[in-house]
Amino acid sequence: MARRNDSSQMRDLIQADKSSGSVSEPPEMARRNDSSQEKDLIQFDKSSGQARSSSPTSSSSSSSSSSSSTTQPSCSADVSSRRVKAARMRTKDGSSSSCPLKKLKYLRQCDLKLGRLTFSRTHSVLVDVDEFNCGKGAVPQGGKDMWHGNFVKMPCSPSSMMVVKFGHKQQTSRWRWEVIFKKLSALAEKTTASAEDVEKAIMKYNPKYKGQWSFDALYSFVKVIPKTENDFTKLFPKIAALALKLPEYVKKGLPLLKKGNTAAVTLSQVQISCLLANAFFCTFPYRNATGATGEYGSYPSINFTRLFGQWSSRKKEKLRAILHYFHVMTDKLTRPNGLVTFERRCYKATDMPNWRCCEEKMNELHVASGGTIETEGAGLLQVDFAASFIGGGVLGSGLVQEEILFLLNPELIVSRLFTEKLGDTECLIVTGSQQFSRYSGFGDSFEWAGPHRDHLGRDDWDRQQRRILAIDATNFKHQRDQYNMTNVTRELNKAYCGFKRRESDEPDIATGKWGCGVFNGDPQLKAVIQLMAAARAKRGLAFFTFQDKELKKGLQRTHHTLVTDGATVGERVRGKRLKRSLVVGLKKIKNTASDFALRHRTTVQPPGKLLCRAEGVRSTCESVPVPLEHLQESPVRT
Repeated sequence: MARRNDSSQMRDLIQADKSSGSVSEPPEMARRNDSSQEKDLIQFDKSSGQARSSSPTSSSSSSSSSSSSTTQPSCSADVSSRRVKAARMRTKDGSSSSCPLKKLKYLRQCDLKLGRLTFSRTHSVLVDVDEFNCGKGAVPQGGKDMWHGNFVKMPCSPSSMMVVKFGHKQQTSRWRWEVIFKKLSALAEKTTASAEDVEKAIMKYNPKYKGQWSFDALYSFVKVIPKTENDFTKLFPKIAALALKLPEYVKKGLPLLKKGNTAAVTLSQVQISCLLANAFFCTFPYRNATGATGEYGSYPSINFTRLFGQWSSRKKEKLRAILHYFHVMTDKLTRPNGLVTFERRCYKATDMPNWRCCEEKMNELHVASGGTIETEGAGLLQVDFAASFIGGGVLGSGLVQEEILFLLNPELIVSRLFTEKLGDTECLIVTGSQQFSRYSGFGDSFEWAGPHRDHLGRDDWDRQQRRILAIDATNFKHQRDQYNMTNVTRELNKAYCGFKRRESDEPDIATGKWGCGVFNGDPQLKAVIQLMAAARAKRGLAFFTFQDKELKKGLQRTHHTLVTDGATVGERVRGKRLKRSLVVGLKKIKNTASDFALRHRTTVQPPGKLLCRAEGVRSTCESVPVPLEHLQESPVRT
């Protein structure tokens, strides 16, 4: 058992361990058959030490203990028929026995009464709402520059100054946009521009970083990508011209989506492309420092400096996707100009459910080992397996689920400009972003696979019918920490704050291995957590396992038992079986580490205590200082 991988470890949280002898069973449970044991590991007792009042297993088990082929306790006819019916339900591709994907509710099927586009104290709209409501399109809203802590400090602001040195010791202050305008205008007037031209322009108004910033990835990229794909030498001047439109396209202050405040910002797609063109040319002031003590230390980076340095195959594919986006947005014949809304939702701890008392039952579930969230899940609420700093490593070397999502939908990258680090009960929801690219692979195997033609419709606010939910799971340094009941509750709350309905009619959810992979989450535990949060929110769930067929089968089996037995979310949380299962998970982590230590003669420290804080239940296991990468026998996606 110590050698089982992470995916199989978590089966004990939701299934009976039919073969394990590491944990002794109570005498009455040992006498019952495997099917009955499995049901108890998914159904939690309502009262300590007693079977559920609706189940006659206690009496029947005592009368049948002498036989190893004991007949399973009788159930009502309707429950039995539902089990048979569910077992026989199979889609042609075998993706799920619970619910076909087409039965889930999509955004296009929701009766969202948006009404006329309006702004409010918590909803900033950077297009003229009167012009838009009259059918004149997305015309920039007039306003004034806002140079203070609640707004994005724009490079074209009159307050944006830079120090210019001349001579040996003399220096003077100069309006930074004047320098930017001069350099980018010269570049925009060219028919073709090289990577060297881009570097020279950027360093002219960022002289502080001379010798620190590298552009080797940009140089190498231009050399290896054929002009037949995208003539970047002609594209660079067009991006510069787009960046210079900033004072014309964004005329009013762009508010920050700050921690602890529920607020939304709506921009046009052209405004977003202009902001991203300025990020490409690294014009945003005070956004280059990486220290946590800086003015924007609690915000993600936005200038593209990290993307231009340290050449790798990952950087090549990222630049292909991003520059294809600019190729579309700099062509007036092809660029779209709908709207995109970025909404930060913040909840207090008192807004979160008392999970022990939740009476909601499991909702519809579709499980598939094939397919992806962004393709088969398009039109549902697509879950972004986010980092707390939105976008993760999209402008660096990161290339897992969130970064790929941002490369396919580059308009998401602009959220890094104004979204502060997410708190434990906060999420970001983006409505209307457009997918521009296709892809294949993952991580080092990721490749840009060409343009994507988006066939999704648009809503009354001219937004694409795509809604993306960014929720950040806990990054567990030690895998065993996730079995702590406090951490389980944190993940339940995080998922729920994203799944929670704001309207009566909202789409179902498309998700997968949220918080697994580099975050060390257990796939089956995270799946059950999301299933419970979706049940509380009364929404269906489409779960894509990314080719993990064992996880698919386990989740189907779990959901089937939960539905047929009529189990509630509260029963999952307050039952003793959950506490015991979390202890089992801890022991499995310990055994895996101990086995590694024995096989590799690694020094094992004296035993330490781990607390499983589940209603005062305390469990212990040995603490073994083994690198976590050696504990994962099979890699998983995040």
